[in-house]
Amino acid sequence: MPVKFALGDIIQMRKKHPCGSDQWEIMRTGMDIRMRCQGCARVVLLPRRQVERSMKGFIHRAAPETGDEA
Repeated sequence: MPVKFALGDIIQMRKKHPCGSDQWEIMRTGMDIRMRCQGCARVVLLPRRQVERSMKGFIHRAAPETGDEA
């Protein structure tokens, strides 16, 4: 079952980025996930399947968006 990502979620990856940080902010979702490193602000685009496999867990969940606003 696919993991539900929301814009603004902060996730922890199993491997550290070369800058030393393992926390990433979700910037775009879909078949590919665009993420920004919280240590050096590098932006990467990875396939969803690769992100789901190498993710340890959520550090911070963004507030769920509702479509009720007019």
